[in-house]
Amino acid sequence: MKLWDKGFSTDKKIDLFTVGNDRALDLILAKYDVMGNVAHAKMLHEIGLLSADELSDLETELATILKTIEDGKFTIEDTFEDVHSKIEFLLTEKLGDTGKKIHTARSRNDQVLVDVHLYVKDALNEIQTEVDDLFDLLISLAEQYKEVLLPGYTHLQIAMPSSFGLWFSAYAETLIDDIYFIKAAYKMADQNPLGSAAGYGSSFPIDRAFTTKELGFETLKYNAVAAQMSRGKLEKGVAFALSAVASTLSKMSMDICLYMSQNFGFISFPDELTTGSSIMPHKKNPDVFELIRGKCNKLQALPYEFTLITSNLPSGYHRDLQLLKEGLIPAFSTLKSCLEMLTYSLKNIQVNKTILSDKKYNYLFSVEEVNKLVQNGEPFREAYKIVGKNIQEGSFNPDKKVEHTHLGSLGNLCLDKIVEKKNKI
Repeated sequence: MKLWDKGFSTDKKIDLFTVGNDRALDLILAKYDVMGNVAHAKMLHEIGLLSADELSDLETELATILKTIEDGKFTIEDTFEDVHSKIEFLLTEKLGDTGKKIHTARSRNDQVLVDVHLYVKDALNEIQTEVDDLFDLLISLAEQYKEVLLPGYTHLQIAMPSSFGLWFSAYAETLIDDIYFIKAAYKMADQNPLGSAAGYGSSFPIDRAFTTKELGFETLKYNAVAAQMSRGKLEKGVAFALSAVASTLSKMSMDICLYMSQNFGFISFPDELTTGSSIMPHKKNPDVFELIRGKCNKLQALPYEFTLITSNLPSGYHRDLQLLKEGLIPAFSTLKSCLEMLTYSLKNIQVNKTILSDKKYNYLFSVEEVNKLVQNGEPFREAYKIVGKNIQEGSFNPDKKVEHTHLGSLGNLCLDKIVEKKNKI
């Protein structure tokens, strides 16, 4: 069944090519399509295009369909083009002409739009929950290990003292920037496109404010053409939000892979969270973190994929837009699984508390020695030369006590301020 069926069949090869992977992806959107149908039916009743009995019958059947979706029994057979045609078929099969009325004053274009907008809102909330969990854990770990020093690197060369408190809380605060992107994407999704029909509105006196309230949108996309143009724009905005989180997870996973290496030995994990080698019995491989890194790097390509799909499209609907679902929906599940696995693994992290006892880290404290000379009255450039000469001659013997007091330093992590900043958004 096709919603645009005019009584003749299309070539089967054309069907397969144009439908693509829509049926499988639409199973995820199915419950949102039911929600859109319910709101639309109520609105049609409000403006006199459905009787009270017809609305009641539609609500009953849509509730039955929703139950099959929630029970995992809903299917979209090959005879149907998408979720919209399957649901309309079920309504017509049960209710006859009443089922045929459900598509009054709308197009499949605004059906897809409202389904995606509703799905994105829920999916972003799920990502937000996972980010919150990771943030809370990182703050907790920062507090727990704030006194444990860690080498800081620039150019992958030993640079200055850091700490696990500084490292963990750095990623926590970086997640706040990612949340800004999530909130922005949510704002884009929280605009009702239903009623824009094929992208140019309808001659029916529909009540778009009614469906906006019914579906729980903050506002509506007023201009019908703008509503249609939001397809592609929304997905790209969401892709940037997901890629922002992914970049944070990828960078932290790279740190973890590096720090787990025997050459560093800063952290470790229980055996059950690592993998082995088929021929090297000593191996404890960071496969989880390598996969998080790889999956998140793939996610960072998503905004550019969507840009290339949509960049030269004029206003109005184009079938190219169907391809966006193929990247969007799997991206949410991928990022969610990465967030879950990173949080799960970090709960079991084992921190090496004696890293700086190794003499090779003595040079970490060169800046500290320079600063002490400056505080005793030596000009900075002279102090720099004195310490440099001591290092060159092999007489450098640092005091490994570190006293940093400024906001955001390893001696003043401002964890409460970071939490306060996050809570404000």
